[in-house]
Amino acid sequence: MTWRWRYEDAHGGEVTDRPLPREVFPSQADAESWLGENWRELLEAGVEQVSLLEEDRVEYRGLSLRQD
Repeated sequence: MTWRWRYEDAHGGEVTDRPLPREVFPSQADAESWLGENWRELLEAGVEQVSLLEEDRVEYRGLSLRQD
């Protein structure tokens, strides 16, 4: 099983119109650690929120990258 982040705009639409990291992770913990280290760069690139997927199953969705 592999884990990956889906990058989304503020409305939950997938961001596909720019080059973004397409990392794949062996575990949920690895994916979450990576996001903890890279969320600022994603936000600067126009990503507003993310969803975590295990294969094609959504583990959780709509995680905002903004610190409100």
